[in-house]
Amino acid sequence: MLKFVFLSVLVIFSGVSWGAMQVLLFLSSFLFGIVSVNNFFMSGLGFSLGVDSISYVLILLSFWISALVFGSSQKIYDYFNFTSMFLMTNLVLLVMLVLTFSCLDYLSFYICFESSLIPTLILILGWGYQPERVQAGVYMLFYTLFASFPLLVSLMQLYNSGGTLTIGLVSLKDCSNMVSSIWYFSTVLAFIVKLPMFSVHLWLPKAHVEAPVAGSMVLAGVLLKLGGYGLIRVLPIFSKVGPKFSWVWVSFGLLGGVIVSLMCLRQTDVKSLIAYSSVAHMGLVMCGLMVFSWWGLGGAVAVMVGHGLCSSGMFCLANMAYERIGSRSLLVSKGLLNIMPSLALWWFLLSAGNMAAPPTISLLGEISLIVSVVSWSKSSMLFLGLLSFFTAAYTIYLFSLSQHGKFFNSLFSCCSGKVREYLVLVLHWVPLNVIILKGGVLVCLT
Repeated sequence: MLKFVFLSVLVIFSGVSWGAMQVLLFLSSFLFGIVSVNNFFMSGLGFSLGVDSISYVLILLSFWISALVFGSSQKIYDYFNFTSMFLMTNLVLLVMLVLTFSCLDYLSFYICFESSLIPTLILILGWGYQPERVQAGVYMLFYTLFASFPLLVSLMQLYNSGGTLTIGLVSLKDCSNMVSSIWYFSTVLAFIVKLPMFSVHLWLPKAHVEAPVAGSMVLAGVLLKLGGYGLIRVLPIFSKVGPKFSWVWVSFGLLGGVIVSLMCLRQTDVKSLIAYSSVAHMGLVMCGLMVFSWWGLGGAVAVMVGHGLCSSGMFCLANMAYERIGSRSLLVSKGLLNIMPSLALWWFLLSAGNMAAPPTISLLGEISLIVSVVSWSKSSMLFLGLLSFFTAAYTIYLFSLSQHGKFFNSLFSCCSGKVREYLVLVLHWVPLNVIILKGGVLVCLT
């Protein structure tokens, strides 16, 4: 699996074309995709690396999104904007993601988890659009690092207590409830910020707005899943103390999701609206993981995969409109149906996926998550209903305001879309809707 990643790095230095890089990455995703993973144990890669069903799905998603990144970043290649450095940064980020999802012990997982920040920061600072990208990068760096230091201390303490940091072997020794609670919150905090949870989410809209389309695609498609994947790995350690605090996280997830959905309804920046919608979706994922149920775990993985494909595709569409009109404001880039009628279909299809309409995999995931949260507490039905309603509301708001109305008067001519762009959108949309044919297997695998 890793051979093709390193082969791609060699391709950069040998000067092979941009298209060859995409072919190599798609080939890598295909070769990894045919690997059979039929058990719940992490094994099979060697070099202290292994995959189980969850990491297998997320590694495959990482390869797929990374391949699509190059298809949507053609402008960097056309303008010779440090092309080799851009390719190198994305490949290093891909290697860090693959290593993170395949680590067999918590310390190496922590190192790779934090290392993925550096290529992301370089993408934002090097190829970002606006002068505020430095502030956005600092926000992202310090939010994540500040929350990660307690995780490192907690891992050291767990090693001191149990003598191992191998995933599946670490256990919390008998200790007072207060000490267990401190370890629990210290360990979970880093992944809550990365997810991100409402109230620690301010770095995400800033990072998305200032990042290039490649940064936004990887950030929404894969990097946010590091938070959910980390929770899946560490929560079994705290199986005794964790359920005592489930009400805290479910309350933050549902109430925060409703508040963020209301914030989406007053956004005028397309990328900011899509970024805030990610916070609402990930809040529901956090609820499903924190109630400690199989329905919640399966639904969380399905929503993470569906959101990764759908949100990445919507950022591609927003970038296509931005490249033609020169603005991300919904007050300026409206009436796109008149000037880009072919792309309006893709706006509709991906907007339907964003609100978890059938037949997307997000629908199956959200049904599983709703079942898990309602079975945990029937009083959560009110906020689940509000969250689902406002998700549909801000998605319709985005679609109707961007596609309808009078288009920008100073726009005299416009290309409705190129074959490359349609190919990128098709490769986002087809997996999003086809995976549900085997969606039961995806949920059951977890």
